[in-house]
Amino acid sequence: MSAILNSIGRTLLAGGLLLAAIIVMTGALSGQWIRLDDFGWWLFAMRWLHVLAATLWVGLLYYFNFVQMPALPRIPDAQRPAISQFIAPAALFWFRWAAVATVVSGLLLAQMQGYLGAALSLSRGVQAIGIGMWLGLVMAANVWFVIWPKQKKVLGLVPAEAPARAAAAAGAAQASRLNLLLSVPMLYCMVAQQNGGL
Repeated sequence: MSAILNSIGRTLLAGGLLLAAIIVMTGALSGQWIRLDDFGWWLFAMRWLHVLAATLWVGLLYYFNFVQMPALPRIPDAQRPAISQFIAPAALFWFRWAAVATVVSGLLLAQMQGYLGAALSLSRGVQAIGIGMWLGLVMAANVWFVIWPKQKKVLGLVPAEAPARAAAAAGAAQASRLNLLLSVPMLYCMVAQQNGGL
């Protein structure tokens, strides 16, 4: 088991194989098998991918806001390079691309369900998901056009003097807190639409 769990690739592969086994087992028990010509299955698969990507994105957002940023002032100066050279770049890579995957899969899901235009225009009947989509789009834009450019200065990926790096760190923290703030109503709106909330 440790050979599997010591590698993220093998762990994810094992998770996929476990999922396949569960699908086969439930298909055998229920007599209902996945049919690739069933649009409902593809709709479900896209929703699952959207939730998976969103879990990674929002999970990292919460990690930055609840763990990393509060812990940084307590980390001795000698140990901070580990954060800026190894942890933050990797976390920010997955953070950025999880935002893209969440937005793309969400837009595809809305298109597959036939309400993309109506949701984006906040039409009646799909206002909640529309508000959630707009909040998610703002959050993703914030990741790519505010947080990431500032973090590149903080991490030394682009040249910046010490005062500019300090200003970028403060700006990135504020932008991240804005996404934290927006995540609360965004997640509510996403869940509310299909579950009768609002």
